[in-house]
Amino acid sequence: MEPTDIRNPDVFHKVVDCQWACPAHTPVPEYIRLIAAGRYADAYMVNWQSNVFPGILGRTCDRPCEPACRRGRVEENNTGKPEPVAICRLKRVAADFKGDVRARMPQPAAQRNGRRIACVGAGPSSLTVARDLAPLGYQVTVFEADPKAGGFMRTQVPRFRLPEEVIDEETGYILDLGVDFVGGRRIESMRSLLAEGFDAVFVGSGAPRGRDLELPGRSEAAANIHVGLDWLANVYFGHVTAIGRRVLVLGGGNTAMDCCRSARRLGGADVKVIVRSGFDEMKASPWEKEDAMHEGIPILDFRVPKAFIHANGRLTGMAFEKVRAEYDDNGRRRLLPTGEPDEHFDCDDVLIAVGQENAFPWIERDTGIDFDEWGMPVVDKTTFQSTLPHVLFGGDAAFGPKNIIWAVAHGHAAAISIDRLLHGEDPRQRPDPLVQLTSQKMGIHEWSYDNAVSPDERFVVPWSEAARKLDNIGTEVELGFDPLTAFKETQRCLNCDVQTVFTRDKCIECDACVDICPTDCITFTANADEPELRRHLTAPALNLAQELYVSAPLKTLRVMVKDEDVCLHCSLCAERCPTGAWDMQKFLLLETHAGSGCRDRKAREAA
Repeated sequence: MEPTDIRNPDVFHKVVDCQWACPAHTPVPEYIRLIAAGRYADAYMVNWQSNVFPGILGRTCDRPCEPACRRGRVEENNTGKPEPVAICRLKRVAADFKGDVRARMPQPAAQRNGRRIACVGAGPSSLTVARDLAPLGYQVTVFEADPKAGGFMRTQVPRFRLPEEVIDEETGYILDLGVDFVGGRRIESMRSLLAEGFDAVFVGSGAPRGRDLELPGRSEAAANIHVGLDWLANVYFGHVTAIGRRVLVLGGGNTAMDCCRSARRLGGADVKVIVRSGFDEMKASPWEKEDAMHEGIPILDFRVPKAFIHANGRLTGMAFEKVRAEYDDNGRRRLLPTGEPDEHFDCDDVLIAVGQENAFPWIERDTGIDFDEWGMPVVDKTTFQSTLPHVLFGGDAAFGPKNIIWAVAHGHAAAISIDRLLHGEDPRQRPDPLVQLTSQKMGIHEWSYDNAVSPDERFVVPWSEAARKLDNIGTEVELGFDPLTAFKETQRCLNCDVQTVFTRDKCIECDACVDICPTDCITFTANADEPELRRHLTAPALNLAQELYVSAPLKTLRVMVKDEDVCLHCSLCAERCPTGAWDMQKFLLLETHAGSGCRDRKAREAA
């Protein structure tokens, strides 16, 4: 194997699995250490720079960082139960205890630069574009059909998960940057919007239409059959305040989980979730399913809806066909009937949450914006530009439904494209991130971070006693960690951003680091190709997704090979090394956002 080039930022970035997995590349261990130190406002601002909505995401994020967390892999190997650090809930801790941070927010630009940007929709992607561009002097106008900003974060996420005041606060930070917010105005024509002379248009209108199910009986029983997305919005606006006692929720995504838990609080005493797929294949996050079942809501899988049963124009139940999954050699699934009799479930109301669709009837097809065969805009996955270069798409409007953190990442990327485009630079050229490697050595055997590995299991977030009654849709369920519990949870973090950096010229090949390593992740051996080298390591390196750290040849022509997958970043190798060949260095990567840092070299130097 060739020696690892640690000058490449991705080498150590990939070792910080949580940050690598986060679409916005939030420096997770950095803000966790700040929380441990009680520096909640600092931790909040580290989050705010990357993910824009720490208080919202601390309650609702889909948490791509947590399945990637090294702590989960370590505990799965030792106990059989993966328990990652509660990264998402620690983010909420920063938001809950930060105090007043308004003075730390960017100020509105002293003067405008003469460029006008329109953002369609006031969801997370559009607000991120506004957050990045407004302080640079752009005149950003955000158009929203609803009276207040937030998009689906406000209208489709129930208040028992996300309080209104949190949305008001974090959207307010952005609107206070000099953004022109036009609430209550739905954009009906792209041609008309372009005629208003905006220099760039960003479409962040989400995927606002829930899919329906056209089954026998749908029209006859329509009064008691509701599309989940529309129903959640009607609950938010107060148009719906009650539901029947027996409720069926169709679908296996997070929207279905929000629907069933909302129905439980609006009078549904007998609420069931019914899905076509298997339980493990549901799109809903594992914790969303757990919360629903914790509230007494059963999830019945492998049942395909066949018909709505009605009598005298009123819904009385549904019929389902029982199926099983069969997979071909390529892993593609087919649902085959089991041959058992159809099942019938009585119900008073049905909520359909089987997916979301994009709807762009307001974009005329002769404006220069191309659409694919599924009615989605043709969007460059790097620049987020459409075929009309100054019209960009992001969030669910670009590539279909995902989640808030992906929408934020799209907004950051689109803001860079707009900034470069309007400065006459190629949007396809993307800025390098800011990267730092800093030694953590304070003495011979002292480090400026806490390197002890906590034995604690993951701490559970307490629930509100009032919320346990399931009688109020506005009472938040989770209370969040208190400071002491938050500190204990921070200690479970393995500080994966504090890297073990090896200096070949200092190594005397005494193997002291090999002897002391608690996970046997360091090996000195003859070089070979990667499959062969992996077989020769002290502990087999089985995770092929995690790259090996390989040195150049040493004096004996052996190489140092380190399996980054199982390293605990405990610093014992660096403490034990008699020559200082190992050092613990903190790796900090910050994505470059719109502004002078994303400019071509001459423009950066001029700035």
